[in-house]
Amino acid sequence: MTPKRKRIWDKTGGKCWYCGNDLPEKGWHADHVEPVIRVTELARKNPDCPDQAWKPEREREDNKVPACSKCNLYKSTHSVEEFRELLQRQVELARKASVNFRNAERFGLITVNGVKVTFYFETMESSHG
Repeated sequence: MTPKRKRIWDKTGGKCWYCGNDLPEKGWHADHVEPVIRVTELARKNPDCPDQAWKPEREREDNKVPACSKCNLYKSTHSVEEFRELLQRQVELARKASVNFRNAERFGLITVNGVKVTFYFETMESSHG
């Protein structure tokens, strides 16, 4: 692991910034907390985009946190609050789109608890001061 990646990893002691799961030594992502949209993402949205990153000033080590691939890929180019809202909507979306979810819920196999999404880094902050 490069020294830079090690510093990012050490921000959580090798846990995902968002879900708190243990990260593998290889295969974890350095996520931009404040998103950087790369040219390929801009091009998908606008074929006339310039060949540069949007908000390139966010390409800094202090804007990077360790994340598992599942969280980072799902977060995509969302802000932390947009990511939270996206996760919070999953029960509603599953209920609307999946008869399997509705049946599992109806027969008590799934219990929706209404818990609000709290990210791992937020629990770290509250336990350290």
